[in-house]
Amino acid sequence: MIFADSDFEPFVLSRAKGHAIPLVCDSPHSGVIYPKDFGSCLPASILRSGEDTYVDELWRAIPAVGGSLLAANFPRSYIDPNRELTDIDVNMLAEPWATEVHPTEKTRLGHGLIWRLARKQAIYDRKLWVAEVENRIQTFHQPYHAALNQQIEAAYEKFGGVWHLNLHSMPADSYEVLEIDSDHPLADFVLGDRDGVTCDPALVETIETFLIGRGYAVARNDPFKGVAVIARIGRPAENRHSLQIEVNRKLYMDEDTYEKSPGFGALQKSLTLLSEHLAKFVQAQLV
Repeated sequence: MIFADSDFEPFVLSRAKGHAIPLVCDSPHSGVIYPKDFGSCLPASILRSGEDTYVDELWRAIPAVGGSLLAANFPRSYIDPNRELTDIDVNMLAEPWATEVHPTEKTRLGHGLIWRLARKQAIYDRKLWVAEVENRIQTFHQPYHAALNQQIEAAYEKFGGVWHLNLHSMPADSYEVLEIDSDHPLADFVLGDRDGVTCDPALVETIETFLIGRGYAVARNDPFKGVAVIARIGRPAENRHSLQIEVNRKLYMDEDTYEKSPGFGALQKSLTLLSEHLAKFVQAQLV
């Protein structure tokens, strides 16, 4: 976690090394640089719970296999790039919002475009000005999506198809956070395709089979189906495929200290091998 004392780039884009393939990956929630104007009243230990800490590092092999990897530098608790711009809780604002809002279940849980809660504690002890939110959109949210869209469209134009992975991590107590009663434990990986509508089932199948073969427990759309990013990108009828991948944080980090656990290396190796496997899958679709 870094508290910025000056402006910084909203993302890091790692391009394909060598032969490029139409594999575009993004980690919208792995940012750990906190803008100087955040103004949260919470201690860092709680505020950081929203981070997908180390996810971009876990998937660092993507450029080596020919894909691109976009990673946010800013934290999702400041502004969440996996939310639509209308997913706003107007009760957080000190003045009226000028355009329409369409708050979703994420906003009700305190995790809309601008987060209200972290670990069920209020992030702010004040109301936010409209100009603050607008600045966050213009400085971070929009540039992130512009970069992601450029990668998606460039791949599609060149290859006639694109395979996109939206990369995340999930807290071990995700069912509790989401207020879901479950009769089974959280899986090691959750593959979300919004109940089968955002990608070719073969993409889900090849990832699921690989991970199970490595000894991991895999679930589909339970409890994460995918949100705004894959909903916008995934149009399999047009050969645009988008899948959300969630990895259980207990596999690689201590959720209290945010330090890597002894399992980090083994998980990173598995995801490197999966990246290589995915590259072969994508190449096979182009024949």
